[in-house]
Amino acid sequence: MGTVQYDFTDETVIVTGGSSGIGRAIALAFGDAGATVLNADVDPEPKDRDADEPTHERIEAEGGTAAFVETDVSDPEEIAVAVEAAREHGGVDVMVNNAGLYIGGPMLETTEAAFDRIHAVNAKGVFFGTQIAAEDMIDRGVAGSIVNTASISSAVAQFGQVQYDSTKGAIRMITRGSALELAEHDVRVNAVAPGQIATEFLDGWTEEAQEGAAADEFLKPVPLGRAGFPTDVAPAALFLASDAAGYVTGELLYVDGGWQIV
Repeated sequence: MGTVQYDFTDETVIVTGGSSGIGRAIALAFGDAGATVLNADVDPEPKDRDADEPTHERIEAEGGTAAFVETDVSDPEEIAVAVEAAREHGGVDVMVNNAGLYIGGPMLETTEAAFDRIHAVNAKGVFFGTQIAAEDMIDRGVAGSIVNTASISSAVAQFGQVQYDSTKGAIRMITRGSALELAEHDVRVNAVAPGQIATEFLDGWTEEAQEGAAADEFLKPVPLGRAGFPTDVAPAALFLASDAAGYVTGELLYVDGGWQIV
């Protein structure tokens, strides 16, 4: 099979939630592709068990340019600070709204506080991340790209995940609606929609995901026979941000091992 290489030299990329998991993989991939990467997260320390240094330090150690900007995406003012920080490197060219959290549990037992918290990070963070980055791109007159992290939950309900699924459904429509409004400004908006990815998003999920996929124990089997990894999602994000996807906007690119087709 062929290989693909992307070149983001002279471009600045913000990745929210870039310290761990899918966000870290995306940030490292952009760093490998020559971009200046800003990790906008609440904590620079990675949660991944195989990661021994912060994302920005890893990129710099490999000869790239990167920085950490402490950012709570539930606060639009902090997102604005991250976007302003990108101006020191020429301004944001690619915005990856990846930061998110998971709060599960039955709908009948969901508290208002839990509902508000997950929507503040997952949905509000993506909405204002898109808005603030787009405003900066338009102000600078650049043809920018915004990539959001959605999910299979953007379109498929899963038991005990109403509050989480609703945030990912919101991201789907934020992506599509923003793409419609921003097209005239040459700003494209798309999303990656991961399936069952082995990350530290849930404590211990890495081993459980691997064992479950191997034993076909998921509620739905994964046709490709394994859980996905963050490194399976990162190339999709780079594609959507690149000129190769120059005629693609408002789309969700599912990276789920075929989970939806079962």
